Amino acid sequence: MIEKELSPVESYYIWLAAELKDLEENGPKVRRGRKPSKKQYFTYMNEKAIVAYNLETSQHLKNKVFKEHIYKPFDKLVENLIHTFKFYYFDVPYVDVKAEVVAFLVEKIHKFTEGKGKAFSYFSIIAKNYLIIANNANYAKMKQKAEVTVIDDQRNIDQEMALSDHQESLKDFTNQWVLYYDTNLNGIFSNRKDIIVADTILELFRMRDNIENFNKKALYILIRERTGLKTQNITKVINVMKRDYAKMYLVYKQRGQILPTKR
Repeated sequence: MIEKELSPVESYYIWLAAELKDLEENGPKVRRGRKPSKKQYFTYMNEKAIVAYNLETSQHLKNKVFKEHIYKPFDKLVENLIHTFKFYYFDVPYVDVKAEVVAFLVEKIHKFTEGKGKAFSYFSIIAKNYLIIANNANYAKMKQKAEVTVIDDQRNIDQEMALSDHQESLKDFTNQWVLYYDTNLNGIFSNRKDIIVADTILELFRMRDNIENFNKKALYILIRERTGLKTQNITKVINVMKRDYAKMYLVYKQRGQILPTKR
């Protein structure tokens, strides 16, 4: 009789049972020179659950592993971020904010790749960024309501329209530039590590509506987490892409189309 092949989530539960048994018998593995940490809510076990979730085809099993091993770590992660960084400028109840961010993490869960950094770091950055954007937007909205009776006599409508046109032009160019780079990536870079970094940066460009408020350090951390490469490898690729972006944008403004740069 041919045995049925186990699905990713089924395999995860078998691995988890063995892992828990080993922990019970031998205790947690502690790296040399480190004190045992307090009980963590988001561990390598939860990361394995996320990997299994992404690989699973059965919706029933996906729901099971999410409910039992992913939802609580996501919920606690978001809760800690809200209180640690004091994201309190919201016009809806706290529980609704938390649920909204957890839902956003679920929406992005398929983008996590095993071996490209820790799941905890990856989803912490994604959640924090979402909260920054939402918090800032709500703060601006609340401030605007408070100042609604104030008339700004110095407002320059022509300047605002010009800025709006520039932003639209830049957005259109960026979309075309990402498509061009994505199509020609293997021709622009020959080194495998450079291609991995560039591909990750392009993914961030695709997510830019959600990451525009990220600071430079946070972006470097996210790229390092997803690629596993050192800062110098990342900086080299970023410099090439920044140079191409600037040159190609100048040509785009003159001709209205993307043209490759000379190397």
